[in-house]
Amino acid sequence: MPAEAFAFMDQSAVALVGSTPLLAVDYRFMGRRGRIHVKAENFNLTGSVKDRMALHILRKACDQGRLRPGAPIAEASSGNTGISFAALGRALGHPVTIFMPDWVSREREFLMRSLGARVVRVGRKEGGFKECIRLTLEFAERNPGCFLPCQYSNADNIASHREGTGPEIRYQLANLGLRPSAFVAGVGTGGTIMGVGSYLKERNSCMRVHPLEPSNCPILSRNCPATPHRIEGFADQFVPALVKREDLDEPLAIRDGDAILMAQMLASRLGLGVGISSGANFLGAVRVQEKMGSEAVVVTLFPDDNRKYLSTDLLKKEPLSLDFISPFIELESYRASRVQFPP
Repeated sequence: MPAEAFAFMDQSAVALVGSTPLLAVDYRFMGRRGRIHVKAENFNLTGSVKDRMALHILRKACDQGRLRPGAPIAEASSGNTGISFAALGRALGHPVTIFMPDWVSREREFLMRSLGARVVRVGRKEGGFKECIRLTLEFAERNPGCFLPCQYSNADNIASHREGTGPEIRYQLANLGLRPSAFVAGVGTGGTIMGVGSYLKERNSCMRVHPLEPSNCPILSRNCPATPHRIEGFADQFVPALVKREDLDEPLAIRDGDAILMAQMLASRLGLGVGISSGANFLGAVRVQEKMGSEAVVVTLFPDDNRKYLSTDLLKKEPLSLDFISPFIELESYRASRVQFPP
């Protein structure tokens, strides 16, 4: 694709990525009123926060001459990133190959294929996600000029949220007369928690930034070996290079079953069709809100929509457990606000 056409497509994509609504979700927990502010990233082009990172990485690579017109793109992804690169990469004229673990939902593979990407699934016995990463490197060796986004180590991943998501949150809250007290987000690549967290913390040193992980896969908090869980996109078998634990507050752990119930409640009671990771983030934010008090302004995000989970346990009846907190949450209503930057 000529540079002029690339620039045109890039500007068109910008109109479809970012500037997502901020939701003020009112709830009751054990009878106490609370409010969580949530960035609705399911409103991005392909329905996930990963569109921000994919667009930023592609733009920077093109500007720096690392991504040539028509060059192949290859990435290891558990789903949303692959979908984002499939959509944006094809729109910009690039063939896209995604190496993906075979335990994530089939919808993700179908979406990538529908967007023109080639998908290679890798099983646990074959090496799982680490093998996906190795295969991208092998693919690049066989295809000269291939561009590897390397989402788990690419600083442009963090920059996409320092320059986009973080400022949007700040100004959306400011328009409501608020200042954030804490930010909560699950860790996949670490780009969101590090980018948004660092941006907000530089403007408020008392700001708390809590990473979130599945309680049955406590890689961040306990350095435990990766174990299977159902919060797709979180804890992909290792701690990403982008994550600097010394810059973060204590990790939060959420049961995957509790996250599923919360996501089901957000859909059935408020009409917010979001994924399992969104349920996890909301539960983590409620825990922080309860600890900091009702005056605290706690922010999280809904990473994606529920379309990618239709064949998973998200649409099944989840057994209750005594340590779940979602049964004690009563969702009441939400109000949405758009991004309004100062002139």
